[in-house]
Amino acid sequence: MSIFLLLAFALAIGASPAVQERKVKYPGDKTYIYRVTLADKRGTPFSLSRPARYLSAKAIERRRRQHLELDSTDLPVNPAYLKAIRQKGVSVVGVSKWNNTAIVRTTNPQLVDSVAALACVKGVRRVWTSPDSVNVSQSRARFHTDFNRWDSIRRTHYGVTYEQVAMLGGQMLHRRGYTGRDKVIAVLDGGFMNSDCIPCMKEINVIGSRDFVEPPSTDVFKEMEHGTKVLSVIGVNRPGVFVGTAPDASFWLLRCEDSTSEYPVEEDYWASAAEFADSAGVDIISSSLGFHAFDEPSANYKLSQLDGRTALISRTASMLAAKGIVLVCSAGNDGMASWKKINVPADADEIITVGAVTPDRRNAAFSSIGPTADGRVKPDVMALGSPTAVITGRGTIIRDVGTSFSAPLVAGMVACLWQALPDATARDIIALVRRCASNYATPDNINGYGIPDFWKAAVEGNHELKNMNVRKVPIHQ
Repeated sequence: MSIFLLLAFALAIGASPAVQERKVKYPGDKTYIYRVTLADKRGTPFSLSRPARYLSAKAIERRRRQHLELDSTDLPVNPAYLKAIRQKGVSVVGVSKWNNTAIVRTTNPQLVDSVAALACVKGVRRVWTSPDSVNVSQSRARFHTDFNRWDSIRRTHYGVTYEQVAMLGGQMLHRRGYTGRDKVIAVLDGGFMNSDCIPCMKEINVIGSRDFVEPPSTDVFKEMEHGTKVLSVIGVNRPGVFVGTAPDASFWLLRCEDSTSEYPVEEDYWASAAEFADSAGVDIISSSLGFHAFDEPSANYKLSQLDGRTALISRTASMLAAKGIVLVCSAGNDGMASWKKINVPADADEIITVGAVTPDRRNAAFSSIGPTADGRVKPDVMALGSPTAVITGRGTIIRDVGTSFSAPLVAGMVACLWQALPDATARDIIALVRRCASNYATPDNINGYGIPDFWKAAVEGNHELKNMNVRKVPIHQ
């Protein structure tokens, strides 16, 4: 699976009922999805001078504030080209304007030959084949409406999350009112089981949800619980029990992981989700997805391809800072496997790739390592991931392990830091997080630049913070 979740190492507290699943034949005929790369955007009805036709006011303002120019990648895919493709008898099920690609679905591979022959088409690649059978969930998992009494740690405002927040200097920012307010985070994941029902999760300011997987789920909140755990690490605010790293941020929940199979099309889903996040005006993306091996081994990546440009998902990720967005991405959990290295898009340029450490600040053995194929330091920074306190789709607190959970810790702190430094650009924030990490002077490809100190980053970014009076809020060490 591409989601960085090490179930074998999970340290669950108590038992809870699992979601009922059954295996069924894949519905319909054998089906295929192809990535169609388009030749250009000539003749498009869209214009760089009228971005309001394809970007939200918030997205335009984010670019204006960071002095970022629009370019041809911002223009939507030419609708005339999509019409020509549909006329060949295939269904267009997704597009990427940044990569100028479309993904098309068909049960007849011969139709794709006529698509490839179109003058507007540069190339075609098969990126998904339907499996013979799939697991389908029967129902949502049952969930708890209250925490157990032993989950409460009243001596600290943060409860069970104190260690993971304090390791990053987060409590210092929170005390001064920097809790992610007015920042929007998109969580790209595979499902958000019960996060719309669990009381402490319902309190999170979720703007909306979208599904980019083909076919889309009938309900992203009955899909896998991985995204629920990730969201909890950032957004939950239950003083004395569980407080996330950015409890006052707002969120888009974007499903782009297909748990039934592992094919390159998931890179296309991820790209569509990232572009939606951009157009919706998101500030930060938290992604705990990554790839290097697929169900068809011929599609597997080689270490020499971890250059931030070869994989479509990495090319897309490398564009985000130029759009004014900070991507915080899991490094991967292959440190003890034969692969060992980071996955894609963790190899992307101008993002924050996060590895995992233990409570004694040592590298977790499973945390994937660098460098990239072109010699860049990876991971960028580290955070607590062995283990991290999370809330499951059953509404229970457990301690789980994986870079899946160290990354959202950092994503939430980025929101707080950016709230403190509203005039900073995405590139400023990325550079500052690296510069204020514990290993900045001697970075390596196991711990990267080290564990970031977000209070130090805020002070360095705004010297006036040192002279501010501490807000009197009930947060105690």
